[in-house]
Amino acid sequence: MLTGIYAPIPTPFGADSEIDWSSFRENLQWWGKSSLHGLAVAGTNGEAVLLDEVEKARAFSFVRENVPSKMKVIAGTGCESARATERLNKAAATSGCDAVLVINPSYFKGSLDDDTLYYYFIHVAENSTLPVILYNMPRNTALNMSASLVTRLSAHPNIAGIKDSSGNIVQIGEIADKSAKGFAVFAGSANFLLPSLVLGAAGGTLALANIMPGECVEIQKLYEAGCLDDARKLQMKLLEINNMVTALWGVAGLKAAMDLMGLYGGPPRLPLLPLDKQKRESLQLMLQSLQVIK
Repeated sequence: MLTGIYAPIPTPFGADSEIDWSSFRENLQWWGKSSLHGLAVAGTNGEAVLLDEVEKARAFSFVRENVPSKMKVIAGTGCESARATERLNKAAATSGCDAVLVINPSYFKGSLDDDTLYYYFIHVAENSTLPVILYNMPRNTALNMSASLVTRLSAHPNIAGIKDSSGNIVQIGEIADKSAKGFAVFAGSANFLLPSLVLGAAGGTLALANIMPGECVEIQKLYEAGCLDDARKLQMKLLEINNMVTALWGVAGLKAAMDLMGLYGGPPRLPLLPLDKQKRESLQLMLQSLQVIK
């Protein structure tokens, strides 16, 4: 069973919009020295929809080669078609990744009822040599994976868990309570990490963990040690900065925060734009107030 805190890492691009592999390696070395349990590659923060299959496959291998063997690597492989998803699942397995993160297709959302999605994920799971982690991101897909669908899927032996970024704590609790034994629920945002843990989550896959990995890991440690009040205080401390690098400013905010910290964030790919000067200054002040930077 996968547990703990994972960072869904950004993909670094240069001024030419090509992947900057040298800066990528330096970022990976920094994350590799952290207390994180693993990394998720080519997810939402990795601008997966702006990467082609060749870039994704190379990123899977590159990350696995450049982080310690003890760190789990989860590959974001979900595409609109089962065929494309399965090709990336094979690439992830060849690269030595530990699991695949599969977002639901959404373009034909009018036809994607629970039964259709159930069949899709069962088909993907049965044709994957790696464990499948479901990925629910209704803010981007405009399609929520219901608790009843997820709990049905949890019975499949090769569907290992879910990253739920819905923010619907009732749904997260229901999934954690009613899913098959060993099915791992991951909070998809630091905003609701502690409430998710209280309701039975196994950890979180959190954008904030890219820049504040120790604090994110500490919330889970405090909770598991029974220090709920300390965990609550730390959770509250992280809400505003997490909002800046997720809901408010998204990928551009996260990349700007990395730049301010001395990591390499760089520009996002079009159609996304870098953070403007005023927002960047606000972000800098917040990071300074949290003593993340001087």
